[in-house]
Amino acid sequence: MKQGSRFAGSSMARRSWMKAAAGTTVGGLLPRPLVAASRTTAGAAVAGSTVASDAAAIADTSYGKVRGFAHREMLAFRGIPYGASTAGVRRFMPPAKPEPWTGVRSALGWGFASPQIPPEHWDKDEVSFVYEWNPGAQGEDCLRLNLWTPGLDKRKRAVMVWLHGGGFAVGSGNEMNVYDGENLARHDVVVVSLNHRLGAVGFLDLSSLGGESYAASANVGLLDIVAALEWVRDNVANFGGDPANVTIFGQSGGGGKVNALLAMPQAKGLFHRAIVQSGSMRRMLTREFSARLAEAVLKEAGVGDARPLDFGSHCEWNAWGPTVDGGILPEHPFWTVAPAASAGVPLLVGSTLTEFAIGFLNPDFEKLTFGELRGRLVGSHGAEPGPRVLEALRRGHPEASPAKLFAIWFSAGARHAAVQQAALKAAQRGAPAYLYWFAWDSPILDGRLHSFHCADLPFVFDNTDRCDHMTGGGPEARALAARISTAWVQFARTGNPNHGGLPEWPAFDAARRSTMIFDNACLAKADPDGDELKALDASLKWQ
Repeated sequence: MKQGSRFAGSSMARRSWMKAAAGTTVGGLLPRPLVAASRTTAGAAVAGSTVASDAAAIADTSYGKVRGFAHREMLAFRGIPYGASTAGVRRFMPPAKPEPWTGVRSALGWGFASPQIPPEHWDKDEVSFVYEWNPGAQGEDCLRLNLWTPGLDKRKRAVMVWLHGGGFAVGSGNEMNVYDGENLARHDVVVVSLNHRLGAVGFLDLSSLGGESYAASANVGLLDIVAALEWVRDNVANFGGDPANVTIFGQSGGGGKVNALLAMPQAKGLFHRAIVQSGSMRRMLTREFSARLAEAVLKEAGVGDARPLDFGSHCEWNAWGPTVDGGILPEHPFWTVAPAASAGVPLLVGSTLTEFAIGFLNPDFEKLTFGELRGRLVGSHGAEPGPRVLEALRRGHPEASPAKLFAIWFSAGARHAAVQQAALKAAQRGAPAYLYWFAWDSPILDGRLHSFHCADLPFVFDNTDRCDHMTGGGPEARALAARISTAWVQFARTGNPNHGGLPEWPAFDAARRSTMIFDNACLAKADPDGDELKALDASLKWQ
């Protein structure tokens, strides 16, 4: 586990950034209610049916009318523009408003994803089976959003805006089946997902090389998300949502995006609650690092050649990200204090128990012995701290196998970051923070994946049957999904995740450090891994 990462002690390796902007040319970089027709209406849809009609599911936006479709009595709209194309002269520039259109624009298909390469393990059999990636087509006209709603009325439902994972380098709002918002919208909320610029087209800092015109280039990917939230503010009432009750939530890199938005003055007032899942990135990039990265990228790309960017291996995956520039992003979120800009925003934050170092592509993973585990911990921490770390892990998880203890240890950086974020938020004495663990072990691949990175997503979106490659499907997963998705929705509505299907979930405070542990039997426990984190901190000196 490496010190200094955004997870402050966990090596982030979900995706390789590699050639994150392949295919982007670098030449010239520098100098209304539901319209009900008599023959078909969305409300006429029956369970299991799809209705796509020129005369149904039509809504007004600031830029023109859009037509979606009905599926199992929920309405869906895909690929709605919230910004103009970012190609050509708009590349590396802050987002512009989309051009208005006449007539009714079809919103049946996903929009372009930002230019990127496939996920790191796209070609790995077990990994692709579990995640079922489907990112779709790529292009620079990628400022598009998707929306699911129970009705085009004036109900003022809570709005939940999803920010996808993949760091700041890859992914899209529809890259995995688990992101489908239909079942979550059945909880009587409006769900929105979106695409925005990633990698070099979203976060390449050209300010020191291209002058004032490129002053915002290091953070245009974040400004895209702000533009999407402005679209939500201005338009979501036409889709049955309440612009005064918006929650942003994201996982992994999406959690990092939530953290960045919590520290952005331009985002203030555009959302009212925040959820960070396995993504407590507490530090972003410095201007010095971003400038060196830009120099390296442009040198390797051969600016002026008008050939595609072909990134090599001179930087780590998590090189791409927002830059603390003193303006758009004034400070690192949650590094030493919680950002003042979001003091009044309630926070729900947590991680899975075994994010990383699990049994993907390794059928022998569960054969790890305690002797081998001890050797690995001694190798990482030293002859004296290593056994202390092992004993703390065994006390905290007495039934766990050596392999699972190894995964818990390897994933502790993500857990530490989530606890620290909750602690800083609580110390601010503004809005409350709620902390959780997701500890449910998937049965897929003989259980050797445990509670892997992204394992919580089917439960949050109430998609455990739709995503049975991740969960195995069935009543056990379905029951936990009902508890978790209801908690998320309750938090979005009120800022408090408590509901009748869970034991009492206290807000986090420094004395109790209460944590909701999500498993077949959910449990709220005070400081469940305090001994482990103290033992690790004594060795690693985490901040």
